[in-house]
Amino acid sequence: MGHTHIGPDGKEFVHTHDELHSHEGQEHKHHGHVHTPEENRAVINRISRAIGHLESIKKMVESGRDCSEVLIQLSAVKSAINNVGKVILKNHIEHCLVEAVQSGEWEIVEELLSAVDRFIK
Repeated sequence: MGHTHIGPDGKEFVHTHDELHSHEGQEHKHHGHVHTPEENRAVINRISRAIGHLESIKKMVESGRDCSEVLIQLSAVKSAINNVGKVILKNHIEHCLVEAVQSGEWEIVEELLSAVDRFIK
C-alpha cells in the first residue's frame, strides 16, 4: 500500500516502502534498496558518540564551565554530525541512488536532493 508525500516544490508523489526486518547477517531494505547491517551499525555508533559528547557539553554548561570551552566542544559535535551526514550520503549514493536511477525511481532522487538541500543549510 502506497502513501503520499509532498515535495518541497509542492509536487505530490506516492510510493511504498518494501521493508524487511533486519536480522544478524542479513540486509535491511527500504524502497527496495540495500544498506548492510555493518553500514547501519557504523552510522549508529557515530550518532551515539555525538550524543555522548553532547551530554558531556550539557554537564559543562550545568557546572558553569567557560563559554569558550563550551563553544569549542559544540564545534566538535557539529563536525561529528556533519561527518555522520557525509557517511549516510555516501552510502545512499552508492546503493539507493544508483539503484533508483537504474530503475527509474525519480522520486528517490527528488527526496535526496531535498534532503541534501536541508542538510547543507
